[in-house]
Amino acid sequence: MKIYKILLLAALALPLSVFSQEQVNDTIVKEKPERPAFESSFLFDNPTNVLFSKNTLEIQMSHRFGELNDDKNDLAGFYGSANIRIGLTYAIHDRLTVGFGTTKNKNYQDFNWKAALLRQTRSDKIPVSVSYYGNFAIDARSKNQGLFVETSDRYSFFNQLIIARRFNPKLSLQVAPSVSHYNTVATTMRNDMVAIAFGGRYKISSQTSVIADYSQPLTKMKLDNPYPGISLGFEFGTSAHTFQLFATNYWGILPQDNYMFNKKATGLEGTFGFGKQKKSGQYLIGFNITRNYNF
Repeated sequence: MKIYKILLLAALALPLSVFSQEQVNDTIVKEKPERPAFESSFLFDNPTNVLFSKNTLEIQMSHRFGELNDDKNDLAGFYGSANIRIGLTYAIHDRLTVGFGTTKNKNYQDFNWKAALLRQTRSDKIPVSVSYYGNFAIDARSKNQGLFVETSDRYSFFNQLIIARRFNPKLSLQVAPSVSHYNTVATTMRNDMVAIAFGGRYKISSQTSVIADYSQPLTKMKLDNPYPGISLGFEFGTSAHTFQLFATNYWGILPQDNYMFNKKATGLEGTFGFGKQKKSGQYLIGFNITRNYNF
């Protein structure tokens, strides 16, 4: 009788075992996204692929001091003319943020957005993250300056594709092609500027990183091409805020303003064939601060 009972129990348990195995086999293993390649939503003046969780509000403050100049007694540019931007972004979805900012230079008022198109996975099935960033800016300087005939003359636009990869917990890199457009420019310029930026971060401790960026305008103007941008500095981050301190030859803060109008040399002109002659670098000190609030 014991043998019959054992066989009966086995017969009853077999379908349950097969059903359980089918359920496991039918389960779709969800790919886990890799951790963000960068700490902040911006790397100096270029956006990164970072987007925050839904209902996160990010407050941004960017500051550029005057140019470093030994001929002026202005405390390494701290007493010189400064450029400032204050902005905020809000995550209406885990993959979409919208924002607004105001900048001292040219009194820019910018509306911006960023969307995650692809996210790098931990299994490397998707090896990179791809995000799209865009903005629409208004030059709100006084009409008395006689710069604009029509309201649309004040408008500029920026579109950038951000391709980023987190290689390991320490090293992250990104490449970001972009197109800038100004409705109205000087006759020696072109309305559109195609450019590309290369940026990276290397963590030297749990909260400290070395960061770098090189931005190269590609479109040739009719006269006086804008200089490329080089930025190098440190980033200090926590779960809720980041602080970037750096040296750069970009005094502008909006990316299209830098790509179209940068007149500060890097000192490397001619080295890589981007210019006809070298000129001493014109650098300044800057910092960015961001603070996140979760609702």
